Amino acid sequence: MAKKWNAFPYPDDAYRYAGNKLKDHWARLHAGDQEPFPKDKAAQEAWRLYHAGDFAEAVAAGLEAGVEGYAAANKAASIYANYLEADDASKQKIFQEVAKRCEEARAALPKHANSSYLYAYAMGRYSQSISVGAALAQGLGGKIKDALLATLKLEPKHAEAHTAYGSYQAEVINKVGGMVAGLTYGAKKDSALDHFQQALKLAPHSAIARIEYANGLLLLFGNSKIDEATKLYEQAAACEPSEAMERLDVEKAKEELS
Repeated sequence: MAKKWNAFPYPDDAYRYAGNKLKDHWARLHAGDQEPFPKDKAAQEAWRLYHAGDFAEAVAAGLEAGVEGYAAANKAASIYANYLEADDASKQKIFQEVAKRCEEARAALPKHANSSYLYAYAMGRYSQSISVGAALAQGLGGKIKDALLATLKLEPKHAEAHTAYGSYQAEVINKVGGMVAGLTYGAKKDSALDHFQQALKLAPHSAIARIEYANGLLLLFGNSKIDEATKLYEQAAACEPSEAMERLDVEKAKEELS
């Protein structure tokens, strides 16, 4: 890594899953992304580092484990870039590196849902950092949509992909209007709402599902949905985090409310 990454600001021993603890808590930790428990010990270690918020170390450990560890490395890099990297150029570079590794992983592990999801996540956040309009002009909209639909085809219970597909549709509709969004990108208000609601059913403890649903309501309906969006943010702020990413989501909700 060219520059030293910022430290996770909320270290907590509760987020460290040593030994068998990782497998024991796996279903709860991965309710959102449905990642299968890895057989490879090095990949397991990368996930332990990720859940603890040791993002740079998780990336290094995941890459060391080879393609089996890419999911942990890519999620760690993506979450770090989204929440803790302030420099836009550094952030964009990380997302581009993640997308490149995801393309390798999608070729090597065609049935692995998170290789497609993390590609969509990285390109989605990259798009937000350069402006959604610029991203659509570069043709990224279609690639993000295809990767999210591929994820949901492989893993219909992928709550984070449902949330992301809701957000994608809401952003496109907000940017180009309902008619063009529907005809050109297949983005529809009802579909966006359905996917947000499905994510909450699948991961009822999730703060990010509520945050993105709230943001989506404001993109789609403006201030007429401010009360509903505020309620979702309040619920997100009250969620009980079990690991680093969830903690960052909860803190983000609290920040927005204040």
